[in-house]
Amino acid sequence: MPGIIGKKVGMTNVYGQDGQNIAVTVIEAGPCVVTQVKNVETDGYRAVQLAYGERKEKHTTQPMMGHFKKANTTPKRFLAEFRDFRAEFDGMIELGKEIKVEEIFKEGDWLDAIGTSKGRGFQGVVKRHGFAGVGGQTHGQHNRLRAPGSLGNASFASRVVKGKKMAGRTGGDRVKVLNLQVVKIMPEQNLILVSGPVPGAKNSTIILEK
Repeated sequence: MPGIIGKKVGMTNVYGQDGQNIAVTVIEAGPCVVTQVKNVETDGYRAVQLAYGERKEKHTTQPMMGHFKKANTTPKRFLAEFRDFRAEFDGMIELGKEIKVEEIFKEGDWLDAIGTSKGRGFQGVVKRHGFAGVGGQTHGQHNRLRAPGSLGNASFASRVVKGKKMAGRTGGDRVKVLNLQVVKIMPEQNLILVSGPVPGAKNSTIILEK
């Protein structure tokens, strides 16, 4: 398996082997269930679908109920597909098989984390793009500290060009953070500790890719 689905628990810090204090994100990864296996002959590509998190039957549609029954598992809340994995995971792929975090990762591995960033609502250019503002408060600049400044030319174009960094809705986007190192794995609690921050709020769904 090239990855696993989990839930962000929060952040803490641990001490490494050299005594260095490392900031880590705690993720409850798995256990996940293989709910679909795709191959080149029938689907045109190799992939495996994992399911994570329990869901009530009354909140699950009938087509999805049939989908989960094929895998002989209960309804799940989250689904994710992992494509084009290495041959070393072929023996683990079996419909209905339960996947645990210690089977995918080990301490010292590097992974990518995918999540939905926190929504910030409508924000100005200083918070959204890191603008510095217009400048000092002298010479009549009493209300321009966090303003965007000039938006473009006057006569030619006579409009704001597309893609201009301006105020707008911030956050709530799919974000992928690359090259996070696995600091520690706690298989009894299905926990994995990775170095650095991971996008998303607490209890949000996180996809870990190897």
